[in-house]
Amino acid sequence: MLSALRDGDESAFAELVRRYHGSLKRVARSFGAGESVAEEIVQETWLGMLRGLDRFEQRSSLKTWLFGILKNQARGRAARERRSVPFSALGEGEEADRPSLEPGRFQGADGTWPNHWATPPRPWEDPHRRLASLELREHLRRALAALPERQRVVVTLRDVEGLDAAEVSELLEVSEGNQRVLLHRGRAAVRNALEELIDG
Repeated sequence: MLSALRDGDESAFAELVRRYHGSLKRVARSFGAGESVAEEIVQETWLGMLRGLDRFEQRSSLKTWLFGILKNQARGRAARERRSVPFSALGEGEEADRPSLEPGRFQGADGTWPNHWATPPRPWEDPHRRLASLELREHLRRALAALPERQRVVVTLRDVEGLDAAEVSELLEVSEGNQRVLLHRGRAAVRNALEELIDG
């Protein structure tokens, strides 16, 4: 596909847009952009991709390269609007001081079975508690939107867009350990929000 894009093949570009436009827009929103701003960032990403196509050295996948362009566009846009702090400058803050899950959910207070579930999470397949697919999706979207930006971006890239840990670490310029912590905390917060919905 890359050679076709470099040759100016419009159908190759149309296929790339069909394949990745929605993903790019979701990731733009995870950086805090509203719907119309996210669309503008994605349009700027496509233009950036076209301008930089000859310089793309294939050290990453085309998809990861596109997300990198999008990240830079989102940061540039935020800086221009003076509404945001760069991703890498955001500190752990209060997140580092609180556990992802309540310690009481684990055994081990008496030294037995440390770090194991005291009561494992219930499967969500219980037919009496099953939520309609659209309602669950809406609650999931809200839970994701409520995450701190660093967690929201990592969870979106890993769990929604399917990038692997190394790609996300490189893309966001964070260590793999930091990426793992952000992913775990984000997933735990989303799971807690959904459990509250189901138990409520």
